[in-house]
Amino acid sequence: MTTFRKTQESTYIETRKLLEESEYSKDPEWVRTLRDDATNRFSKLGFPIERRGNEAWKYTNVSRISKVPFKPSPVPLSTKNINLDYLGADENTKHKLVFIDGRYVEHLSSVKNLPESILVTNLENAMVSSSTLLKQHLTKYAQDENDFFTALNTAFIHEGCFVHIPDHTYLEDPIFLLFLNTGHDNDTASHPRILITTGIGSEATLIESSGSDSNARYFVNSVSEIILGENSTLKHYRVQQHSEEAYEITSTNVVLDKNASFSSVNVDLGGGLVRHNLNVLMKSEGASCTLNGLYMTTRSQHVDNQVIIDHAKGYTTANELYKGVLDGKSRTVFHGSIIVREGARKVDATQSDKNLLLSNNAEADTKPAFWIYCDDVKCAHGASCGQIDKDALFYMRSRGISEHEARGFLIRGFVSEIINSIEHKPYWNFINDLVGKTLDEWLQNRSLS
Repeated sequence: MTTFRKTQESTYIETRKLLEESEYSKDPEWVRTLRDDATNRFSKLGFPIERRGNEAWKYTNVSRISKVPFKPSPVPLSTKNINLDYLGADENTKHKLVFIDGRYVEHLSSVKNLPESILVTNLENAMVSSSTLLKQHLTKYAQDENDFFTALNTAFIHEGCFVHIPDHTYLEDPIFLLFLNTGHDNDTASHPRILITTGIGSEATLIESSGSDSNARYFVNSVSEIILGENSTLKHYRVQQHSEEAYEITSTNVVLDKNASFSSVNVDLGGGLVRHNLNVLMKSEGASCTLNGLYMTTRSQHVDNQVIIDHAKGYTTANELYKGVLDGKSRTVFHGSIIVREGARKVDATQSDKNLLLSNNAEADTKPAFWIYCDDVKCAHGASCGQIDKDALFYMRSRGISEHEARGFLIRGFVSEIINSIEHKPYWNFINDLVGKTLDEWLQNRSLS
């Protein structure tokens, strides 16, 4: 470990010590113990910047994060003129928790019109009001023994949210988790922690939206733990529109009980360097998941998606489809692993990653993988990279359609499969418009260059 890296990790340790004496001072002792243990782990692990022999970080260099002395985000001086429309929420959004620069803002949030049986609150309050549930689940599924960033998040565990859907509860309207970065202070860091639990036979939709309308440099290090009870259903939609100067490392850890169903749509549009780890454990028979993703990158953006589905039990089903659209000198990484454990019979799993390259300078690294320790299964995987079909483009132009419009039609057709997997119509409208706007900006810049 270099002296510089030691200095950076010492800075995080010193920052946490100061927070323990101020903002964290009223947290329960059991939470402070979690932070102490995690601090010891991340200080021993060190930043994963040595990529030789480190397959998990082979294609993504996080040394840039290690070189910036990030500091905790300050308390927002004012929340006037905060526009949540940018994150897909409006005056009709019934259930939402709002975080500005990583900090919970109560007066912008709205949880009072939820059914009394449903618990949606910021994590700091839950540490006291729901300590029994938190002790049962918090940090139990996001493994940080070998993960520096998860350990770092746990070392700063304080801000974030807790959502609990009780047994046999159906929530019609989605719960929004909104994370807005204002950019009022440069080089700030936030470490949101999200815990979601669903009871037997429950059903809900969760929408997680983060981003910034500034060009600020900041670091978001987020960890989510999602535990689905028997026969429960959760739809999880996630989009990030971070500044292209921003860094985001996220880890989403999902555990499915018997006959539980989890579906997710992950959309990456912003960020300078983005890494998202999605780990799904099929804990019991009958569990199923559908994981869809879309990443659109341009200029020098770098987006890395690591998806691992672990079939610990048989009679489980997984369908996974990610698509990327790359322009400029951007680079994307996709690594998907499907693990079928010994004795996990009748697993049905498919995995696919498809990339559309709009520039000769863009690069997509894709690595699908299966680890199968049982014979009686049905599994398939594939990956592809290519450019816009010249014959299709010529055909459309020969019918009087401009090259700008023709390219737009073809790219929209390519990404529509992912967008159309969003079942909540208002949010489908938001993502569809957002992707269309992003694409129009790209094509307009291309036509002017």
